[in-house]
Amino acid sequence: MRSFWGLMRAYWFSDKWVEAWTLTLVIALLTALSSKSGVWFAVASGELVNSIAFFHDAANTTPLQTLLANAGILVLLVLLKDAGLTGIRSLVSATLHRKWRGWLDSQFNEALLDSNHTHFHAQHGSSGAAAPDNIDQRIQESIKDMTGGAIGLAMGVLAVATSLYFVGQQLLAHSAEVKGLEFLGSYGSAVLAFLAVATYVPLNTWIAVKLGRLLERLNVRMQQAEGSYRGELITFLRRSFHVAASQGENVQKAVHSQRYVDIDRTWARLNIVNTGYNSFELIYNFIGARIVAYGPGLVPFIHNGFDLKGYITGSEMVNSLISQCSWFIHVMPAIAALRANSQRVTELANAIENVQHPQEFYQQTGRSDFRYDRQNPVFGLTIQKLELAHQGEDATPFLSAANLRFRRGEWTFLKGESGCGKTSLIKAINGLWPYGRGTIVFPEGVRSFYAAQEVKLQQVSLKQLVCLPGSEHDYPDVQVASALHKAGLGDFIEHLADESREGKIWDQVLSGGQKQKLVVARIVLQQPGLLFLDEATGALDPDGRIAFHQAIKDNCPDATVISIMHEATPPRSLAGTEFYHSVVAIADGVATKKPLVPSLPVELTTILTQPTRPAEDKWLRFPRRLKQR
Repeated sequence: MRSFWGLMRAYWFSDKWVEAWTLTLVIALLTALSSKSGVWFAVASGELVNSIAFFHDAANTTPLQTLLANAGILVLLVLLKDAGLTGIRSLVSATLHRKWRGWLDSQFNEALLDSNHTHFHAQHGSSGAAAPDNIDQRIQESIKDMTGGAIGLAMGVLAVATSLYFVGQQLLAHSAEVKGLEFLGSYGSAVLAFLAVATYVPLNTWIAVKLGRLLERLNVRMQQAEGSYRGELITFLRRSFHVAASQGENVQKAVHSQRYVDIDRTWARLNIVNTGYNSFELIYNFIGARIVAYGPGLVPFIHNGFDLKGYITGSEMVNSLISQCSWFIHVMPAIAALRANSQRVTELANAIENVQHPQEFYQQTGRSDFRYDRQNPVFGLTIQKLELAHQGEDATPFLSAANLRFRRGEWTFLKGESGCGKTSLIKAINGLWPYGRGTIVFPEGVRSFYAAQEVKLQQVSLKQLVCLPGSEHDYPDVQVASALHKAGLGDFIEHLADESREGKIWDQVLSGGQKQKLVVARIVLQQPGLLFLDEATGALDPDGRIAFHQAIKDNCPDATVISIMHEATPPRSLAGTEFYHSVVAIADGVATKKPLVPSLPVELTTILTQPTRPAEDKWLRFPRRLKQR
């Protein structure tokens, strides 16, 4: 699906090929019947006009009956064609549209949400191409409009082909000799009709193609502008509280205005081109229907080669032929939109394909030479000769770690100034940092878990949220309820099956601290052996942080924990014992690991942490007593 035609035919050669071809053949049959009914319509129109023209003719003994009969036949043909064949074809084509779009949507979601984290890597550009903008728009709007447009255009092409056959056959059957073209015999009027269509339609199609290319470029630009504006609105609504708290409405308003300026300018240009195209199409239709269609038959009609009925019937068939062959002109804006949408979708397909091997992809714009391996779980996690850098072949590493080893069951605290690379280190260990080099050896058969500071919850049931990244069917309700209770969220146990509460999804119901407790519930339930905590307790108070750590210590005793926190020193249990065994300090771009410095005795710590106000009051009162004495 990395090219236009590959994208167009993928569904018909997929595992859904029976469904696709069945619907397509039904549409083709209905289209052919509709084209044939167009010929019947032209003949019936000629009969009706003829009955009107000869209404007062002496030879016409039943003028009213003939007129009404011809009018009735024409109405029945309209009902058959428009309400019957066309209506049923619309339903079948809409079904094909729905099925095709659903299949494409599933393919792109499957490709983006694979174990390779393609959705993450695809948002990074390479030296050859920029990262695809507005991926959500491409999957939702572009695929929908592209599939609908392609089906409509395909039906139009088929209608042109069938009309050429049926109408051409009828024109040849009713052709007459033309004075001056006697050498053509009785095919003279048909040849004139074909020449008129072959001259008029291609010339105007060439003009339409030129305008269509301009429309295509403007459609792409319009989609980009609309997508950027919508993306900014979505981001704004997610950070609505922060905008309100910082009183940043004016700044946000200015950002929205800047985004909309691009939409407005592109829209203005698109309107101008569309208006010009509509005017061109109206003039083309008038000339084609009133001059070109009636011109070829006029010569034989003047020389009595046709009667009025034959002239009207032939002209209506030429008009039908012009209309069908002008399909490209009529739908050129739709073709431009189709090509714009398909371009957006194929660009996404290419981006997905390009990042199937992330290191090769990132090597195009910088140094990316990470090696991931497995070892006996007894040896824990090992990091060797690690260097992290930013994009660019010559980028200087901002963080290096010669040799770090994390034993099974060891808890390690990462400390360093803000921006020193603590989070980048954890990302690199988990394969989510693009540039640098080094070897990371994981304990074999050990499940890892990465808990970030900001928790965003998907719109699923509470049980599914606790079971992530697994399925809600992997764990019984009792086990999930127990995990929630141990995490301090026992009040929500009765809502396990609910996707919302009081009309709000869980992302809106739970506070920041409760979301981080939900992370604890996941850890308690899934029992990971390797745990990464990236400021995962930032929204909790001191007691909450202690409870967070204690729940992990009690329920995952053998887990290796690597944690980043804002605090200068890691928390301890209520009994004063250390949770953490070692510390990785990052200073001057170098990460070094050492045992945690022994803390003060528990008794002394208790004395120092007791309230000091009474003692202060005592010493503050002492000088007053001296003064009073």
